[in-house]
Amino acid sequence: MSQKILVVEDDPTTADFIVKSLTGEGFVVDHAPDGRDGLFHATDGSYDAIILDRMLPGMDGMAVLAALRAAKVATPVIILSNLGAVDARVEGLTSGANDYLVKPFAFSELLARLKLLLAKPSGGTQVETMLACEDLEMNLLSRRVTRAGKRIDLQPREFRLLEYLLRHKEQVVTRTMMLEGVWEYHFDPGTNVVDVHVSRLRRKVDDGFDKPLVHTIRGAGYMLGKTD
Repeated sequence: MSQKILVVEDDPTTADFIVKSLTGEGFVVDHAPDGRDGLFHATDGSYDAIILDRMLPGMDGMAVLAALRAAKVATPVIILSNLGAVDARVEGLTSGANDYLVKPFAFSELLARLKLLLAKPSGGTQVETMLACEDLEMNLLSRRVTRAGKRIDLQPREFRLLEYLLRHKEQVVTRTMMLEGVWEYHFDPGTNVVDVHVSRLRRKVDDGFDKPLVHTIRGAGYMLGKTD
């Protein structure tokens, strides 16, 4: 049976893009153009996940989220927002969202995050605050990264790159995927920006440790974690 997704988005272009793309991936998708309509649909509990814009007419996305959680609706929610500051992301996650994606976004990343949510067993509104690969840990709220308990200081782009690799750990990630998911480029800029940043990240994550975690997959891209 196809999984059912509710998209609450007031921008017609963005909504149409998400609905058509998800439908093409085999999902059954409903669309609500404002917060009140979205809340009405969401409270029937028939959806496997909700993609919720933060700034909505009629009823703000955060108010919709608060109403859902107050009503004990545990459907996973991904917030979409133009607000990408740490405080805004923390507010969204601690208010009951399961994930938070900043606009503009690559559909490939939205789809990957959605599939991760849908793969998790339902069990309430537990907020994802940690990502990990072996002894490497990332706290999404404090933005603290450690390996074997040792603090790793990352620049904002390096943090985003590592977050993307952690969300795709033990998967081959191509340069094109990283350009879309981390730099939000929908074209090849013709530079080695990905390789330069991965090289810097590799030094910070792997130097001083016996076991490397960041691997180059020749002719394909990169992988974080086990390669066999």
